Amino acid sequence: MSVTELPQATTGGLYTEIQQFYARQMHLLDDGRVEEWAGTFTPDGVFAANAQPVPAVGREAITAAAAAATEAYARAGVQRRHWLGMVSVEGVDDGVVRARCYALVIETPQGGRPEIKASTLCEDRVVRVDGAWRIEDRRITRDDLI
Repeated sequence: MSVTELPQATTGGLYTEIQQFYARQMHLLDDGRVEEWAGTFTPDGVFAANAQPVPAVGREAITAAAAAATEAYARAGVQRRHWLGMVSVEGVDDGVVRARCYALVIETPQGGRPEIKASTLCEDRVVRVDGAWRIEDRRITRDDLI
């Protein structure tokens, strides 16, 4: 298969669904709606990042970690945004996909200029649960830490 070809299972509708899922998920996080954001993970989901010593496992731990970060940004008067691009989607089997994208984390202090704080690779195992997409396993790799 050439680089420009996508497997049939990852064309059209599936790719659009995953793109929309990511957009909604990042809007929730950037808006500070951490419980709803954590709800986009499976109950036993994993959020691992090379910037963190141990992964957050399960929605409760994922919620707590996101809430702590969100509260710290709010106290500092910083708006954080995530910009995802170069999304690729590979169908593994029915109801399970692997998605990979680049994510930029942009921070804007109140009254200040935006700054790219991190460039990352995001690798997800995304599963369909009761008709909705959920992250089962997320691996974040910050480029400056590899």
